[in-house]
Amino acid sequence: MKYFKILSFTICSAIIMASCSPQLSPFTDNVYDEFGSSDKALSKVQFYLSGDIVLYRDFGGKRTSVENGTIKIVDGRKVEEVIFKKGTPGIFVFSPKRDRVAISFEAEDDKFLMFGPNQKAGGRFVLLAKEWKRNRGKVTYAGETWNTSSESAYANLLVDLDKARKTKYKKTVVSGRKIR
Repeated sequence: MKYFKILSFTICSAIIMASCSPQLSPFTDNVYDEFGSSDKALSKVQFYLSGDIVLYRDFGGKRTSVENGTIKIVDGRKVEEVIFKKGTPGIFVFSPKRDRVAISFEAEDDKFLMFGPNQKAGGRFVLLAKEWKRNRGKVTYAGETWNTSSESAYANLLVDLDKARKTKYKKTVVSGRKIR
């Protein structure tokens, strides 16, 4: 009987906790269009990562200090690494062109990653790279070129659609005025 009470309490607690947490959905090209792709509207949306993103680059003899991440020794080489964990919250910084968003996961706006829709992934906004070759891609982060594995390519943006849709946006299209 004691175990039944503990089990019941645990299940009830889990249900209550789950109902309080946001229900995240993929940020897709359809959701992007729904918000009117306005910078003002997108700046009010909280974004999250669906999976881990790991950026790395040879640390070698280029610098003597680490600013963004950690140093690891890989095959006898020093490698700097920046890790973005699944669920990390981020904010919209800017949109260089339609269907591209820069999302910052750190305090500085110049530290951002670019995301865009991938039709093979159902229109989800996934990590964009300058190029993808075999098992790695090259991305720009904090003004520097970083490498990332192809696993990071599957990380996409998530949003709490219920909360985002409750935000009111007023949009007016002015038709002009003529002399009578």
